[in-house]
Amino acid sequence: MRDDLGTEYAGRRPAARVVCLVPSLTEALASAHPERLVGVTDWCTHPADLATARVRGTKNPDLAAIAALEPDVVIANKEENRELDVRRLRERGIAVWVTDIRTVPGAIGSMQRVFDALGWDRPVWLAEAEAAWCGPLAPVTRRVVVPIWRDPWMVVGADTFTTDLLRRLGWDNVFAGGPLNASGERYPKTSPEEVDAAGSDVVLLPDEPYVFTVDDGPEAFARTPTELISGRLITWYGPSLLEAARLR
Repeated sequence: MRDDLGTEYAGRRPAARVVCLVPSLTEALASAHPERLVGVTDWCTHPADLATARVRGTKNPDLAAIAALEPDVVIANKEENRELDVRRLRERGIAVWVTDIRTVPGAIGSMQRVFDALGWDRPVWLAEAEAAWCGPLAPVTRRVVVPIWRDPWMVVGADTFTTDLLRRLGWDNVFAGGPLNASGERYPKTSPEEVDAAGSDVVLLPDEPYVFTVDDGPEAFARTPTELISGRLITWYGPSLLEAARLR
């Protein structure tokens, strides 16, 4: 089997010792076999009761600590983790499975391949998520902007899982292309003034990666209404997809 980037996987099957460097995939894997997760990042907050070793963050994992855990495989993601860390793990003889996720159907397909590669049964929620999300696109009901950082302000742009998820909810991301993002950047920089001039119906302010709150974020926009939203529900792929479907 090959991972999303085409690298052949020859790790142990079924995998009994897994390190996961992707919070949403940690939640997905833990839904099936939490006891087989021997290491996760500090940002892996779901499930909340997951008791396993922590190996620092997604961008600065403790490679020595990971190696000491003697994993059968490390699960990583092209966007969230550094290629350098993946390469160094492989140089230590550790199998690494890299995912590359840009759409909701792509996420579901990627997770199916992960479970198959590990030799684990696919969890029931994965089929339920496929049924909930992989049908025809919903009609557009509102135009949105999704900031992910401030100072400098950055928003979700083109070719991202979040943009595809929102579109499947019927919410059109105005920074997904067109004059506001003609170069097709995935996370373009902008300003509150430009957002206000964009004519969107609402600015969705998630609580991650930047923690927008009622006192930090809404005050920046003079003309556009804002809504606080769970970042997990629009950026994570895994069991949270079933919760996100209820946003419709």
